[in-house]
Amino acid sequence: MNADEFLTTVEQLAGVDREPATRATQATLETLGERIVAGEADDIASQLPSEIKPWIAGNGKAEPFDMDEFLRRIAKREGVDVETAERHARAVFEALHRAITPGEFADMVAELPKTFAPLLPPGTGPTEVVAAETFLRGVADRAGVDEDAAQRATDAVLETLAERIAGGEVDDLIRRLPARLHEPLKRGLERSGGDATRMSLDEFVGRIAEREGVDADRAREHARAVLTTLREAVGEKEFRDMTAQLPDEYETALMR
Repeated sequence: MNADEFLTTVEQLAGVDREPATRATQATLETLGERIVAGEADDIASQLPSEIKPWIAGNGKAEPFDMDEFLRRIAKREGVDVETAERHARAVFEALHRAITPGEFADMVAELPKTFAPLLPPGTGPTEVVAAETFLRGVADRAGVDEDAAQRATDAVLETLAERIAGGEVDDLIRRLPARLHEPLKRGLERSGGDATRMSLDEFVGRIAEREGVDADRAREHARAVLTTLREAVGEKEFRDMTAQLPDEYETALMR
């Protein structure tokens, strides 16, 4: 793959013109070079076109930042928001996947934590992660609201859920959900300190209602829509591991 083919792939997948595709590629590869060890960065660079390979020069030692920080660095370099950076990064990783050998790509993936799965081409990461748009559309359809309201409901439910369950389960959810849904989980985790906060079903629903700015009946409906969508997104086993910590009244009211 030559440089023009690489950048054309990014253009097509990200839905942008050549100039932003070039900025996205440079920003993503420079940030990837900070995240992986220098030797791996050099191995990848050796298989890239001469015009592109300088962008992935390793900095000597891999910095152990997570996917959210990865996207923040890309967004800053590109001058875009994090959601746009995520879309661009997915396109660049797909182009990279096509440009280098499967073994080299697998070596790179092995250096990244599971939270990077939403950025990687299907079948190349440790887990498949539902797109944020798909998740929110599922909530919107189930709750009978538009996607803006679905985002507010999802944020409120996930933040409250992250307070209610143990920190390890929150970390598992972060690994299985797209970056757009990480912030409410992290807020809830920070507030609980990683220890599950005991709360009755009424208190759980009340916190959602307060965060979302709706009444308790509406918050209960939205919680049911978000949790049903969450079950589809993470799979039955992961969902059951998470909800095993919750009292039976949660199951009866919100998860049937």
